[in-house]
Amino acid sequence: MPEEIKQELLHKNSVTLSQPNRQLFPELPLHVDHYHELCPLESSAQKSATFGYPTTVYKAINSKNGFLYSLRRIHGFRFPSGKCLGLIDAWKQLQHCNLVSLREVFTTKAFGDNSLIFAYDYFPAAESLMTRHFERNNQANGYADPFNTGDPSVPRPYSHQKNALLRHHANMLPEQLLWTYIIQLSSAIRTIHTAGLSVRSLDPTKILVISRTRPQIRLNCCGIYDIVTFDPTNNPVTINQFHQLEDLLALGKLILALACNSLLATQRENLTTSLELITRTYSSDLRNLIVYLMNSRGSGSRTINDIMPMIGARFYNQLDAANARADFLESCLSKELENGRLFKLIVKLNSIVERQDMNMDPSWSETGDRYLLKLFRDFIFHQVTSDGRPWLDLSHVVHCLNRLDSGTNEKITLMTRDEQIVLITTFTELKVCLEQSFAEILTCPSPQLKHSPQHHPMMSSQ
Repeated sequence: MPEEIKQELLHKNSVTLSQPNRQLFPELPLHVDHYHELCPLESSAQKSATFGYPTTVYKAINSKNGFLYSLRRIHGFRFPSGKCLGLIDAWKQLQHCNLVSLREVFTTKAFGDNSLIFAYDYFPAAESLMTRHFERNNQANGYADPFNTGDPSVPRPYSHQKNALLRHHANMLPEQLLWTYIIQLSSAIRTIHTAGLSVRSLDPTKILVISRTRPQIRLNCCGIYDIVTFDPTNNPVTINQFHQLEDLLALGKLILALACNSLLATQRENLTTSLELITRTYSSDLRNLIVYLMNSRGSGSRTINDIMPMIGARFYNQLDAANARADFLESCLSKELENGRLFKLIVKLNSIVERQDMNMDPSWSETGDRYLLKLFRDFIFHQVTSDGRPWLDLSHVVHCLNRLDSGTNEKITLMTRDEQIVLITTFTELKVCLEQSFAEILTCPSPQLKHSPQHHPMMSSQ
């Protein structure tokens, strides 16, 4: 496995296993409905500029299936109406490779108030587009932004806004990366719109980049806006058409901000400068796509499918990259499959060798086939050099285990530790001994003991 992928997987695994500091979060409940081991993913509750309510995000384990999920809590919010249950079911049925799937919605008082919880799939170590591309530009080349308030909607001096856009020109994103984002976002939006829904959260803070080695993104927090603003008196067809057009406008603003590498680019007074910058830097196709999306408001006949001709043959580049990635990961998986096969042999071998008691016979592991396997274990792992130092050779271990798994007729010489007994056998005979001894363990009857058997609690749950 390439080191880059290995390090990313190890990092994701460490993030998955992280635990909260109870001293920093003393009010954290032990259980929320059927979720436990809650760990905050944000330092404190913040009022969401997207949803208008204070929100907090946790990772937690679902006690029903043991999987990790991301719980987004809406503080102090009561469930609006039972009529929105159909809307929740529609979101739960949506599955897409660029969408963070919604699993369930429920209310709870575990936090001391009426909170609404949205459970989504959890992607460890994911970061938002805001963190990946915009927050790192708040201070670049030693220049601190004196007008930065954290809210791009706050007015700034026009000269400062224009200078900020030009300052970010040197850090413009590659056009190929922009088209990759456009294809993934438009694909997810197309699936959502086809299902009769709308995103309503196309914001850099609500789009996740789930990998450090490839630009794969997922739309997050979908469905929340529909629930917190649910109004049963609205005409669902009319309101949905309006929100889908707003999605196109939001997509245009997002691409414009990414292309200019600044959130200032989407402000009305900066549009002319932003488009001039895009014209000088990128292709006419990208500029035309942004202009088309930015002018979608008021055009009721426009849909996300209209931008496909502008994407053109670039879609095939994305498809080729996805297929190449799948082939590469399949190759890596085949190598890891070999590791799993050898690990299974090691588990069987160590389950047999030097077992203390079997069928009330303490000498079981030291007689017959088991004794042969014990000598084989020493042959693999416990060899020494001529001067008595441990001899460690991974290729020797892999070679012997592969021969054992295939059961070849190749002969092997085994010797006791005192060198008084020498046995010559074949890997075929050793494989038969291994399978028979392990089968004997599996079929061992439960003895009627006065005391309960000693075993590891984790093993009994498998």
